[in-house]
Amino acid sequence: MEMAEIKCIHLLVEGTVQGVGFRFFVQQQANALALTGWVRNLMDDKVEILAQGDENKLTRLLATVRVGPPMAHVTQVTVEWSNPVVFYKRFSIAPSG
Repeated sequence: MEMAEIKCIHLLVEGTVQGVGFRFFVQQQANALALTGWVRNLMDDKVEILAQGDENKLTRLLATVRVGPPMAHVTQVTVEWSNPVVFYKRFSIAPSG
């Protein structure tokens, strides 16, 4: 993929999204879509996601995140699209922020 084709999406997910396997779920979905970046819990009970890759695949990740894993209850997702500044090699679960 050309570097110019890579997009970046930054998500803040609110609701019942901690303690329900949300980060592992996002990592699985991102890996299945061959996306790179990270996911982490925030101290305010939100989950933060930064993902990079093909725009269509990022849109699919966003749709999946809006639903979440079975025990989660997503109430709001704040979405910000951009061009990547840093390029990641894989998708990981980052330390809580």
